[in-house]
Amino acid sequence: MLHDRTVSNADTRPRIRRAPLRATDPATVYRIMRLRTAVFVHEQGIVEEEELDGRDLDPTTTLYWYENSDGAVLATLRLLGDEPIAHIGRVATATDARGRGLARELVRAALADSSGPVEISAQAHLENWYTALGFVTTGPGYLEAGIAHVPMRWTPPANGAPDTGEGTAADSR
Repeated sequence: MLHDRTVSNADTRPRIRRAPLRATDPATVYRIMRLRTAVFVHEQGIVEEEELDGRDLDPTTTLYWYENSDGAVLATLRLLGDEPIAHIGRVATATDARGRGLARELVRAALADSSGPVEISAQAHLENWYTALGFVTTGPGYLEAGIAHVPMRWTPPANGAPDTGEGTAADSR
């Protein structure tokens, strides 16, 4: 089942969409993978085999994306619904959509949908950005796909209300 959350009353505003791969329109899947390939393979130099790791096919994986009225994917991420700790990854924003807070809103949506802790293998230069969203660093940095990363975790607040960070960190991508 595909879920929508309208960002504004105007039909031309981008909107957050979320769905497992099997429930996502093939054209949208193509647009998501094209964006991820542009950011991770072409821009950051990650080998395609590492980007296309098969985890999108897992039944517990949910894709999140910002889509404009023309169907263009402006930003995306995936939430691996692993138990007991979910994982956010593949956070990417189109070059011409950066600086608008789209990735931040996608992360907040994924956190709001999570019932427990969420981990991320964050690129080290984004550590403060994720900290502003409520993540904490849980260990030393390491190299992944030739890029410095840090392990981070978000834990839901004790009162059950999602603490998705209301910081003013700019969308970094």
